[in-house]
Amino acid sequence: MKKLEDYVVSIPDFPEKGIIFRDVTSVLQDAEGLKLAVDTMQDKVRDLDYDVVVGPESRGFIFGTPIAYNNNKPFVLIRKAGKLPRETVSVSYDLEYGKATIEMHKDSIKPGQKVLIVDDLIATGGTTEAMIHLIESLGGQVVGIVVLIELAGLKGREKLKNYRLESAICYPGK
Repeated sequence: MKKLEDYVVSIPDFPEKGIIFRDVTSVLQDAEGLKLAVDTMQDKVRDLDYDVVVGPESRGFIFGTPIAYNNNKPFVLIRKAGKLPRETVSVSYDLEYGKATIEMHKDSIKPGQKVLIVDDLIATGGTTEAMIHLIESLGGQVVGIVVLIELAGLKGREKLKNYRLESAICYPGK
């Protein structure tokens, strides 16, 4: 049986020289890889007590929805600005190459709800910090974060040291 890491295609020097790009789509396009990814991520947080699963656009949707479904929990979307039809709350944050804004529906998290964040990757932790800010602004409590891939060399875990962070695969470099 293949290990989860065997499904990830690593592409050297993309998007620039010295970077190794970890391609998540190679996991998704293999039925066994997808099943192993979802099962592994779900197992990492099996002991966690949470009310709702939150995932960001777009691969957080892919991994978060089956985890929510398997555990009979609702799933809440976090999207780029301007993509949600009802009243939203938003937060802007810095990226290495500019700024980004993410939003969620204002009524998607109820005060006191315990939230599990699911995403494909954590690098510097900036997007995850922004998601936490949104969730907490609505009165939610982030009780855990689970990702498929952690790029430990970019130190995202350090920004999130007050939260439980689980990763299915951890790569030491960038």
